[in-house]
Amino acid sequence: MTPISLQLWSVRTHASADFPAMIAKVAKAGYDGVETAGYGNVDATTAAKAITDNGLKVSGMHVGIARLRTELTQVAVEAHALGSPHIICPFLPPPLFTSASACQALGEELNEIGARLRGLGFSFHYHNHAHEIAIVDGRRALDWLLDAAEPRNLGCQLDVYWAHVGGKPPADYIREQGRRIRLLHIKDEAELGSGPVDFPPIFAAASSIGAVEWHIVEIEKYNHDPLESARLSLETLRGWTASSACAGVQGRARH
Repeated sequence: MTPISLQLWSVRTHASADFPAMIAKVAKAGYDGVETAGYGNVDATTAAKAITDNGLKVSGMHVGIARLRTELTQVAVEAHALGSPHIICPFLPPPLFTSASACQALGEELNEIGARLRGLGFSFHYHNHAHEIAIVDGRRALDWLLDAAEPRNLGCQLDVYWAHVGGKPPADYIREQGRRIRLLHIKDEAELGSGPVDFPPIFAAASSIGAVEWHIVEIEKYNHDPLESARLSLETLRGWTASSACAGVQGRARH
C-alpha cells in the first residue's frame, strides 16, 4: 500500500509554536512520513532529529523558488540531513503564466535546477495550483512548462484538488503524465471527503501507472483543529485505499 505523509503546511500554526511536539502528534496520528514546508520554530537539524526520533520519513521538501535560485547548495544540505529524496517547487505566481513562451521559459529554468539537484542525488518536482491548469495559447500552462523540461529533471507533483478546481479531471492528468507523477497531493475542499473531489478514479489511475511513491495529505481549510483535521483525513484516506486494494484483489481473483 502506498505510504502516506502529511504536508506540514497543513499544521503550520502548530509547527511555528513547537515543531517537535507537532511532529510527535503527527506520528501518533499514524502518518508514515511528512513533507516539509520550512521548519517552524526550529532549524533543519533539529527538525530532522524530531522527525527521525518519532519514526517518520521525509517524503519530500517544499522549497520556494527564491531559495532554489540562490541557495541550492544549502537546500541540498538540508535535504540530505532530513533524508529527503525529493525536492519540490511549490508555487510560481499566476502572472508568470501569460503565454506559451513564458511557461516554456519557466520549464527551462526548472529543468536547469532539476539537473543540478539530480547531480546531487535528488529528484525535483513542480507542484501545481489551479492557475497552471488554465488554457494558455491553446494548451494547459502546466503542459507547456513540463514539456520544456526533461522528465528526469522535473517531475509533476499533482495536487488533485487544484487540478479539479482548474477544470482538469485529476485521473485524466495522471494517465497523461504517467510515470512523471511520483508524488500525489491528496487534497479536498477541507478535510478529505468534505468537498467535490472524486477520489476513486484518482486511485485507480495511479494504480494503473504504478509510479506513485507517496500519497501526501494537505489541508488548508478546517472544520476542526488542524491536527485533528489531519488525523481525520488520514483515517478517511486509509479507508479509501484499503477499499481500493481489496477491490483490486477481488478483480484479479475473478480473472
